[in-house]
Amino acid sequence: MTQLLQKKQVNSPNQSSSGSVRYLKIFLIPMVFTIFIGGSVTWYIWDMYKTFQRIQTQDARILNLSNQITYLDEVLTSSARLAATTNNTRWEERYLNFVPQLDTAIAEAEQLLPKISKSEVLTKTDDANQKLIAMEDQAFKLIDQGKAKEAVAILFSFEYEQQKGIYAQGLEDTSNALKEYVEQNVQLKSQQAFSVVVIVSISLIILLCTWIFVLARMQKYIQTIKNAGIAIASSSTQIASTVEQQERTVNEQASSVSQTTTTMDELGSSSRQSAEQAESSANGARQALNLAEQGTQVVQQTMTGMNLLQDKVNAIAQQIISLSEQTGQIGGISELVAELANQTNMLALNAAVEAAHAGEQGQGFSVVAAEIRKLAERSKTSAERIKGLVNQIQTEINRTVMVTDEGTKTVNQGLQLAQGTASTFAGVADAVNNVFLNSQQISLSAKQQAVAIQQMLSAMKEIDLGAKETASGISQVRISTRQLTEVAQQLKELV
Repeated sequence: MTQLLQKKQVNSPNQSSSGSVRYLKIFLIPMVFTIFIGGSVTWYIWDMYKTFQRIQTQDARILNLSNQITYLDEVLTSSARLAATTNNTRWEERYLNFVPQLDTAIAEAEQLLPKISKSEVLTKTDDANQKLIAMEDQAFKLIDQGKAKEAVAILFSFEYEQQKGIYAQGLEDTSNALKEYVEQNVQLKSQQAFSVVVIVSISLIILLCTWIFVLARMQKYIQTIKNAGIAIASSSTQIASTVEQQERTVNEQASSVSQTTTTMDELGSSSRQSAEQAESSANGARQALNLAEQGTQVVQQTMTGMNLLQDKVNAIAQQIISLSEQTGQIGGISELVAELANQTNMLALNAAVEAAHAGEQGQGFSVVAAEIRKLAERSKTSAERIKGLVNQIQTEINRTVMVTDEGTKTVNQGLQLAQGTASTFAGVADAVNNVFLNSQQISLSAKQQAVAIQQMLSAMKEIDLGAKETASGISQVRISTRQLTEVAQQLKELV
């Protein structure tokens, strides 16, 4: 679970980075479009302003040139005629001074309007101008020669008036062409300005629609992020609550497993002690068997020597008392073994219940618990058998004591009692032999129980270690969940 949360946290920044890139792309497209349209409109407005300023200056200059050419033409004509009629050189000088100005004005007009300079009207006007200049030059030469009347005749002749009319009409046509050119320029630029206004309006409408679309998408995107942040915060809170509950449960399980491990350790010690006691019981039974054999030998010696019977009977009495005490100890040990078997059976039942709670992981543990319960049942049965045999031995010992007491009364009775004692000792030997065998079986069972309990103890230690690791992992999950909650809170604050 911790790795899964860590993986989510690693993906979380990647998803946040991907969302930021998508957010930037959505915002960048209309921003670039806005900058492009704004720059284009600004550049075009500036270009239109410069163009209108240039056209205004050019048109004003063209109109000025048109008026200037008309004025200079009239000045030249009047100067030439006044020079011819008054025979005053001042008018000739005035004429000569204005001729270059007229040429300059015409040349400048041709540069401003190259189409007019190539037209047929301007060609005729130029021819008429050249003829007028030639006639005026001829008149000035005649004036210089003192032929003023002839000069006046030339300047007021029909041909001069005809060329003057052609020239005046050409100037008028040129002036009209200039004015028409100016009007066309103004109209063209007005149409261009209107087109620009239309294009700018359409662009602004498109830009406005784009921004509305982008803002709608942005609002939807922000709302989605906000909803995701709320969902993450709610989920992380629920996860944190669940993790805390699991942590408490795991801690309780770890405590229970630790207590169970301690109990199993104590049970292992008790099983080892039981095995040692069972082995001691077997040694005691072996000693009792040896004593029974010695008793048989004593009876045989009694039959061969009645004189030593009294002493032997006393010795037998002491040995029987000792045997009675040892038999009592064997009975106590068998009761202890039975009690241990009962406790082992209860622990095995509890272990089986815990294994059932553990599920699949506790199946092996359940099998071991079942085997322990079987061994406990067998130990209990053996202990009960030992107890029965001990009771029988105790009964026989009591009878032997009574027989020994009677043997002290009379030798004859002692001989008979000795024979009975020999028979009794044979039974005692068999009983003690059975006790010895049962004690060996109990010792083996106790050792097996000790081994099984040791295995259970190892398994419980592993479970304890796993519970501690689980508790540690849940603590890490709780920390990761807390970090996830903080990230969700930051996400909510961000949007």
